[in-house]
Amino acid sequence: MTDPSNYVRTRSQDGTRDVRWPDAPEPLTVPVYDNHTHLEIEDGEVGLSLDEQLERAGAVGVIGVVQAGGDIESSRWSAWAAASHPRVLAAVAIHPNEAPAYAAAGRLDEAISVIDELAAQPRVRAIGETGLDFFRTDDDGRPAQLESFEAHIALAKKHGIAMQIHDRDAHDAVLETLERVGAPDRTVFHCFSGDAEMATIAAERGYYLSFAGNITFKNAQNLRDALKVTPRERILAETDAPFLTPTPHRGRPNAPYLIPVTVRFMAAELGVDLDELCAQVAANTLAAYGPFED
Repeated sequence: MTDPSNYVRTRSQDGTRDVRWPDAPEPLTVPVYDNHTHLEIEDGEVGLSLDEQLERAGAVGVIGVVQAGGDIESSRWSAWAAASHPRVLAAVAIHPNEAPAYAAAGRLDEAISVIDELAAQPRVRAIGETGLDFFRTDDDGRPAQLESFEAHIALAKKHGIAMQIHDRDAHDAVLETLERVGAPDRTVFHCFSGDAEMATIAAERGYYLSFAGNITFKNAQNLRDALKVTPRERILAETDAPFLTPTPHRGRPNAPYLIPVTVRFMAAELGVDLDELCAQVAANTLAAYGPFED
């Protein structure tokens, strides 16, 4: 088997993006975690190693990350990163937009089996990201997405770990599937993209809602409304790095060290003390994924 530590991808640059790393924000006084990031994807004018990413994050009060996979290779890398670093936990899965390609190649069952094996590792604490995406996948690919999603739900239950959901333009179908099949005990809507009504339903069912940098975007009032109706004990924070860089750095590379920008914005929107929100988000992260220290 190829050494998973060697698996690193580079985000494609089209020459129009500003690829300078943003300045580090003011450190948080109460530390938090980034509960969804993709550090196997290098970005920026200078690529940062895993150690450099964790160093930058720790310097501003982001003391741990959940590294998420989306295919066999990135899931293996995520599991390796978590096994190698005490500040990393892993989520492993076949992304819903990858499921149709695996199915077309006759490899979806094999891929699910690999995720099953990885999920048995002690520092793999979530199945994710899995779910449904009706934006990038057309009708022909949806049966494979649904088959994969239901298989991932079963794996999260089998291993007794959390599940991170990718939901894009598929809110009703995701909620219906979770209700019909039965959601894992700890279900996280990664990069929550619904509105206040959906947030209320999700919270009533005991799901966690994870908010990313796009909550700061001017056109994201639905996310701000959703945040305000979400019980504090259900709120998580993430970067989805290297994507969804928060304002005022939108369009530049994202990384876990920018979580303070997002949580400060969230605290202001909620009208709550920043330290209080950070303490709650940190407690919620540990409740969802367990301790980072073995």
